Amino acid sequence: MSDIVPRAMALMEESFIASSGPGGQNVNKVATAVQVRLDVFALRLEPATFNRLKILAGSRMTSRGEIILTARNYRTQEANREDARKRITEMLEDAQRAPQVRKKSRVNRINKEARIKGKKNRGTVKANRGKVEW
Repeated sequence: MSDIVPRAMALMEESFIASSGPGGQNVNKVATAVQVRLDVFALRLEPATFNRLKILAGSRMTSRGEIILTARNYRTQEANREDARKRITEMLEDAQRAPQVRKKSRVNRINKEARIKGKKNRGTVKANRGKVEW
């Protein structure tokens, strides 16, 4: 399960782009935002994991199977790089976790009767809310 993240880190391509946001005049001079590209097909994921990753990535995944993630929350390249790596790692780990299967609850006879009695009481309360005739 955890061997996918190191493979992904090796396959990631980072490029720095001009950023908007915090930094004042600095953003006009320095390319602090980082854009990370990851080829998902090169990871050779299981089909179920790939489908979950596709849903998690949403519009960040291209039709060629690349996830493009842009991080521009911080003023420095290093902080944005760490943010992008952390976000893509979390996305991969979430995709590897299979959702838990919901188990159908079993209601015994006594609880069924109590529930129906409560519904009947509620029905009579609502039925008595009609218009008052004088």
